[in-house]
Amino acid sequence: YDPAVISPGGGVWPRTTKSVPISAAAADALGLGSDVHALSPDQLISAILTAPVDLLWNGGIGTYVKASTESHLDAGDKANDALRADGNQLRARVVGEGGNLGFTQRGRVEFARSGGRINTDAIDNSAGVDTSDHEVNIKILLDHAVQAGELEMAERNNLLASVTDEVAALVLRDNYEQNVLLGVARHGGRALVSVHRRLIRELEKAGKLHRDIEFLPTDKELAAREAEGTGLTSPELAVLTAYVKITLAERLAGSTLPDEPWFGRVLRDYFPQPIAERFADQLAEHPLHREIITTCVVNDLVNRGGSTFVFRAMEETAADPAQIARAYAVVREVFGLEQIWASLEALDNQVSTDAQHVGYREIRRTIDRAVRWLVDVRFPISDVTAEIERFGPTVAELTPKVPQLLRGRERENLYAEVDRLVGHGLPRALALEIASLLMSFLLLDVVEIAVANGRPAAEVADLHFALSERLTVDDILSAVTALPRDDRWSALARAAIRHDVYAALAALTASALKDTDPSMLATERLEDWAAQNPERVERARATFAEALSRDEVDLATLSVVLRVMRGLPSSAVKSAP
Repeated sequence: YDPAVISPGGGVWPRTTKSVPISAAAADALGLGSDVHALSPDQLISAILTAPVDLLWNGGIGTYVKASTESHLDAGDKANDALRADGNQLRARVVGEGGNLGFTQRGRVEFARSGGRINTDAIDNSAGVDTSDHEVNIKILLDHAVQAGELEMAERNNLLASVTDEVAALVLRDNYEQNVLLGVARHGGRALVSVHRRLIRELEKAGKLHRDIEFLPTDKELAAREAEGTGLTSPELAVLTAYVKITLAERLAGSTLPDEPWFGRVLRDYFPQPIAERFADQLAEHPLHREIITTCVVNDLVNRGGSTFVFRAMEETAADPAQIARAYAVVREVFGLEQIWASLEALDNQVSTDAQHVGYREIRRTIDRAVRWLVDVRFPISDVTAEIERFGPTVAELTPKVPQLLRGRERENLYAEVDRLVGHGLPRALALEIASLLMSFLLLDVVEIAVANGRPAAEVADLHFALSERLTVDDILSAVTALPRDDRWSALARAAIRHDVYAALAALTASALKDTDPSMLATERLEDWAAQNPERVERARATFAEALSRDEVDLATLSVVLRVMRGLPSSAVKSAP
């Protein structure tokens, strides 16, 4: 080797040597004492494993780290017993596993619970698997063209070589989004402990997951973590996410979703552009086209919505995964989420990762509510394209106007949320766009009311938001969000009351729309509507104010609020075809 290209004090020694000299520079880098001048090869490797570094990269064969609670026998790698370290002994900030089985799973968890950043070998190695997946599927497509006489072998080889960089970009995109998923999950792990507990139980009940085999914590351990303010670690989240994706893929593959026209674009996006364009007519004939579509849909659904997203939506709506996936596709397009995600991604290395995580989590709140609304109100969703065409134009037109449509306390709440996001580090324009998303969700009801009553959406929106402010609906919904979701029934109650609040507001808007003069301003129409029922409206407002001022606004309190809200004069909102 060339000593000139190695750092001062470094070197290369055979592992068979009895002793390796340790220079002062090496001792400093490894965090050893100044009195250490030589180590055996095994001692040196152990010192490297526990060095105070930014990144510990494992690219070899062998299991080098276990948990302090495990024996060397548990690691199952006798050759490395003499040098193996424990997870709580590592001083690296981040571990990257380029090899397989470099850590035991308990070792990973111990390192993560000690403050380290680590996923699993399956996550850190997934780019290689993904690349092979693309390679095989592209070759199947091209070889079919060769056999059909539509492509010469030499041209096939040249075409394969020409898309190398694009395949790499597609693979890196998949891995980027999967790591965003895990990062957001770590960021909000404490709040989801009870949901993770229910999800793990459900997977166990279905026979899809064996908690002990995968070293996932027991319910008692999860309760202890929740009490201490922590949740699942990244290695545990990685395992749980894998089972969620596998289970979802099985469910979607058994549905009609992979055969539906809208999801054909998912198949096109999977292949490099030159191949997708040239062989567009043959893509649907690919023998694995359903599997490709299913895998891509599941990845997008879970990476963007979170590992518990589909489970929670199924729990709260009783809808099947295909309905939820269709609703998610509608929400993704209608609210232009891809562009907002791109804006957040463009901030890599410019703002803190925590700032980006906060942004991603706020977008997820809109996904959660909008998907549930679509599943409840537009069930069954059979034509994704038609739903996008129904809601997309109005949402695109009116979303930028949401800050102006909001009034009073609700507008103050919006800009308080903007200030919170800016405080985390997001640019103000992006913070406003993200903060407006959750209020833009109301535009789905606006579309339904407008279509049912034959009125312009802008007119309906003005009245809808004015009525929301008059009845302090935003504050009511905030109180609903604060309700516990410790078990399935509390989660269901929370979801049901939120849905009913939105439905009651929509019914009241339809009533005010019908019973007032459209030539008046929204505020004038609202006053006219309230004047037709002054006692009931004022009693409702007083009840809402009293209820929301309580120290603890529980489910019983909100049930009364909802009952009073439903008691106001209203017209049922009927969805037009």
